[in-house]
Amino acid sequence: MEQTKEAAGATMKDVAEKAGVSTATVSRALMNPEKVSAATRLKVEEAVVATGYSPHAMARSSKRSESHTILVIVPDICDPFFSEIIRGVEEVAAAQGYLVLIGDCAHQRPQEKSFLNLMLTRQIDGMVLLGSQLPFDTSVEEQRNLPPMVMANEFAPARELPTVHIDNLTAAFEAVSHLLKLGHSRIACITGPQDMPLCQYRLQGYIQALKRNDIAVDPHYIVPGDFTFDAGSRAMKYLMALPRRPDAIFCHSDIMALGAMSEAKIMGLRVPQDISLIGFDDIELSRYSDPQLTTVAQPRFNIGREAMNLLLAQLKGKPVNSGSRLLDFEVKIRGSTAPSLRDKE
Repeated sequence: MEQTKEAAGATMKDVAEKAGVSTATVSRALMNPEKVSAATRLKVEEAVVATGYSPHAMARSSKRSESHTILVIVPDICDPFFSEIIRGVEEVAAAQGYLVLIGDCAHQRPQEKSFLNLMLTRQIDGMVLLGSQLPFDTSVEEQRNLPPMVMANEFAPARELPTVHIDNLTAAFEAVSHLLKLGHSRIACITGPQDMPLCQYRLQGYIQALKRNDIAVDPHYIVPGDFTFDAGSRAMKYLMALPRRPDAIFCHSDIMALGAMSEAKIMGLRVPQDISLIGFDDIELSRYSDPQLTTVAQPRFNIGREAMNLLLAQLKGKPVNSGSRLLDFEVKIRGSTAPSLRDKE
């Protein structure tokens, strides 16, 4: 009776806890028993019997690519930046007969077990990661026992994954250089989350552009944000309350730039006469703001396409090296930036 009760809801995690090993080790022991020691294999087998776990998905087939399903993990499904990347992934996937599932990482904790079980039980053939974080805890060693993965948009060398992205440092450098060429010297920066590698690179690009022009970096001008409209609005309030206001702002995303622009208008400031704004990403909304937003355009659709092509190559057994595949970016100059009208100090 006890075993029947456990079997009703037994998961791979239950087996792992019973055996005192990780879920990745359980997967390895069940699918590739030759890769684990005899003692570990015995512990896992005994835990399977004790919990009544039935690895039905793996029993159907141990082959990858049979489900013809791909999981795309999105850091925040509400962020419009990701829509074009997903469209690029889906176009290539559909042409090859693959179904694309979308997983939202913004509130991942309740879904962590579901994501991990999808991977370990081979209900999906591979994953495209649109951020730097996996939706579950796993080491690099355990990661090798999961289905193929590709990273799109981000660059995190520690993950050791094939990656498609732009050069965020150089893009930020060129964006800030555009403001400098317009005569702006008091340039603020609204950053994205500090734990995201791409935000770290964009901040480095901002700092390097200022230093190249012998402008001291003022820490009061660097305001942390989180890629939301509200973050841009709050940062604008803070910056305009400083004794020495900036005359231009470089934002790590268009969303934050548009939030800053909205707040500037509420405060009675004119864009770009009183404050120049430049964003990052070239989302569709950036072309419909008033004025239109100067921004760094990323080839988001092509990032998605290239990422899916890399994943397909792995699924077909072709060797794919980890590391960067850099795509081009473009600084699109529109109406939100203009020459500085401030007196030189």
